[in-house]
Amino acid sequence: MADITHAQMPHPPASAHGAGAGIPHPYHLVKPSPWPLLGAFAGGLFALGMVIYMHGGGKLLAILGFASILGVMFGWWRDVIREAVREKAHTPVVKIGLRYGMSLFIASEVMFFAAFFWAFYDAALFPKVFAENPQGVWPPPNIEPLETFHLPLMMTLILLLSGVTVTWAHHAIIEGKNAEASKALGLTVLLGVMFTFFQGWEYAHAAFGFKEGIYPSTFFMATGFHGFHVIVGTIFLAVCWIRTMKGHFTPKSHFGFEAAAWYWHFVDVVWLFLFVSVYWWGSHGGGAH
Repeated sequence: MADITHAQMPHPPASAHGAGAGIPHPYHLVKPSPWPLLGAFAGGLFALGMVIYMHGGGKLLAILGFASILGVMFGWWRDVIREAVREKAHTPVVKIGLRYGMSLFIASEVMFFAAFFWAFYDAALFPKVFAENPQGVWPPPNIEPLETFHLPLMMTLILLLSGVTVTWAHHAIIEGKNAEASKALGLTVLLGVMFTFFQGWEYAHAAFGFKEGIYPSTFFMATGFHGFHVIVGTIFLAVCWIRTMKGHFTPKSHFGFEAAAWYWHFVDVVWLFLFVSVYWWGSHGGGAH
């Protein structure tokens, strides 16, 4: 058998992989990056600052740590966008990994909310008897729940409408209508900001505070954690809005937007469970009496 030199060996065309000339595989080997190490230092700085803050100091250290985390996030995701848009490194195989990663991330977030719902349902179905609640009723007699079909209902309608607009944007991108997608994303971001504003208004005018018992604690933890996700999702979609106006997304390559849309629909679904469980069932007619 005649010897075959390396130059004579067949190589798959680079265009089939989109990973650059001469690379015989479709995977993305990430270049050396400072972000994992810097992220670890930023997280450690923030944790240290928070521990010291809980003992009466360290406020500036905690703020510096949080700012460092935001800086790392910005730089790291900027590099990911550059790899996708300029380097064309996000091949179909790489996108499969990104989809699995986003799916697992959302699944982990589901576990957080499962814990908060568990706490609320446990307190509502089996309320503890104490001095201010001698009969063990739910909500406790010293709590004045929020009106379910006033502000909470409007916030629900806002989020449901935002789910419609983000789906509109998705279909527009698939059809190559970037201007239409940009308009729909702009409306989605506006609706997200509106929801956050009204939730802040709701918190400011609530008749109870976080430290006033098990009902306020479970209420603010569940709805507040969701509100944090709305803020993150709004930022996520705002970045996609900017990227859409720059022409980063095409009908065949737009996973960055898809990830944001998945996250936003997850936020919508969680809010529906919160509205039914916390605002309606758990505050008026639900729980133990």
